[in-house]
Amino acid sequence: MGSIPIGATKNIKIMVEYSSAHSASYALVGRLFKSVYIQMAAALAVTGLTAWFVASSPAILEYIFMHPASIWILLIAEFGLVLWLSARVMHMSMGTATLLFILYSVLTGVTFSTIFLVYTGETIATTFFVTAGTFLAMSIVGYVTRLDLSRMGSLLYTLLIGLIIATLVNIFLKSTMLYWITTYAGVVIFTGLIAWDTQKLKQLFLQFGTADESGHKLALLGALTLYLDFINLFLMLLRILGGNRE
Repeated sequence: MGSIPIGATKNIKIMVEYSSAHSASYALVGRLFKSVYIQMAAALAVTGLTAWFVASSPAILEYIFMHPASIWILLIAEFGLVLWLSARVMHMSMGTATLLFILYSVLTGVTFSTIFLVYTGETIATTFFVTAGTFLAMSIVGYVTRLDLSRMGSLLYTLLIGLIIATLVNIFLKSTMLYWITTYAGVVIFTGLIAWDTQKLKQLFLQFGTADESGHKLALLGALTLYLDFINLFLMLLRILGGNRE
């Protein structure tokens, strides 16, 4: 066998170096996604435990129902906190960002406590597992697909704005038809957003992912994003599997 030409040796070296760097990038992406799912699961656990605790405390429930404004205060606090965390996470310390994520999970749990008064434990558990299965399937699709989902993502975010507006309007209209339209539309929207947000996170990690604190902040932001997709899909499915409670 003859020797490998010098030029070919150089090309092979470049290919090996590129392959190693490429593998390292995907290894880092894998670690960041592991962090995303761990933080998301922890946040869901905090939300679930908080909701169960509040629902099991007559004193807390009585206070909430005796002071209807408290629900609005909680909702406004949640909305403001998630906007602030999403916009400022890269400028905070990791400790501060984590504490705010935990706080948001607790506030969500408090508002979720009322579902234990409306739906049975069996319905809630069934809905959770259906949501978890759907989330897992769509997140895998978003991670492995080679299709560019950006157009779908843009459409889904546009539909999401419409969904929010329709939901707010229906608070005053109290239309059963609009209620079910927004419910089924919400299932479609948030199911699609899980795939799109997963793909977007993968691209973000490949471009800007690092092993330092900045990378962990990106992972926390990803966990928050997928957490929001999960709980919103859960609420929409709960309406369907729990029946019409209006």
